[in-house]
Amino acid sequence: MEWTHEHLEIQRSLKRYIEDQINPFVDEWEEAGIFPAHQVFKGLGKLGLLGLTKPEEYGGAGLDYSYAVAMAETLSHIPCGGIPMAIGVQTDMCTPALARFGSDDLRRDFLAPAIAGDMVGCIGVSEPGAGSDVSSVRTFARTDGDDYVINGEKMWITNGLQADWMCMLANTSEPGSDGGKHHNKSLILVPLRENGKLLPGISVNKIRKMGMHSSDTGHLHFDDVRVPRRYLIGEEGKGFMQQMQQFQEERMFAAACNSGGLRRLIDQTIEYAQQRQMFGSRLADMQWFQFKMGELATEVEALRSMLYRACELYISGKDVLELATMCKLKSGRTSRLVSDTCLQFWGGMGFTWENRLSRAYRDGRLGSIGGGADEVMLGILSKLMGIAKKSRS
Repeated sequence: MEWTHEHLEIQRSLKRYIEDQINPFVDEWEEAGIFPAHQVFKGLGKLGLLGLTKPEEYGGAGLDYSYAVAMAETLSHIPCGGIPMAIGVQTDMCTPALARFGSDDLRRDFLAPAIAGDMVGCIGVSEPGAGSDVSSVRTFARTDGDDYVINGEKMWITNGLQADWMCMLANTSEPGSDGGKHHNKSLILVPLRENGKLLPGISVNKIRKMGMHSSDTGHLHFDDVRVPRRYLIGEEGKGFMQQMQQFQEERMFAAACNSGGLRRLIDQTIEYAQQRQMFGSRLADMQWFQFKMGELATEVEALRSMLYRACELYISGKDVLELATMCKLKSGRTSRLVSDTCLQFWGGMGFTWENRLSRAYRDGRLGSIGGGADEVMLGILSKLMGIAKKSRS
């Protein structure tokens, strides 16, 4: 996959915005445990960067997914993981199903403002007892006339303290007599706030995390929350499969963010090793260090190559469930390998809180947990390979 002039222009425009409007404040936002999402997203929206792959009639650019990959790679210039993740939630996690299956009214009222940066969105799948096991979500949307009445909770919600709306996966009926839990779920667009204030029946608590500090994460409760049934995204009972499709873009986005950032960690470690003196010579002159850097660079390039292949197939209309799953698995594990190995070479300096490598180590650990744990990715691959039995649907 090669970048065209248009890809490079998008990357240059985004990098300028990052250098001027984001990076000077990252340390401050990390300390505060939150960043001003509406402010940052509005700036990105003015540049046309929040809807690169979305329909033109709603303010998007109508481009193919390679442009989303180019953007995600560029977000790795932000020296933390929280802000790129929050942006990715807006562009590649809570809006794909809305853009693909939502009604014209829903897309006009919620997708268009999200693309413009006037609204912040979030994705509501995970719950205290159903994170990686999506089929076990318990939040229920009961039909009452022209409304859904929603009761339940959503946990680990990125942008949850600031989002204006949520793309929520909820049960809209009881499982069928065969016990299947894949056909009783729907995606519903749930407004959360009006003029910055939570709507009746919704409460939120902030979750403190080991890393990703500048990204706010919420635990949201829904108590008899009424939502018009016209806010259903697509067809009732199709939510599980719609969310599985949405996950494919999420997983490729994560791999794209990581591939650029991990290579930068390697380069920073090499630069440090060229200055660090040990036993009468530079660390960079030691063969052990040289070989390790070569191994790490190879792992990152393997991740990038897999991602590009998945992207090309996705653009051509192919099902990339297997490759996107492999990308997610490889991304999380490569992040852990690179950050841990590089931190070791930084020694005591790497263990200090302010060190960028230390931050990458904390932030990157989420990659093997969030968006589906490594073990879930392996379970999916085992089924696709015909090794494990597929569950009833």
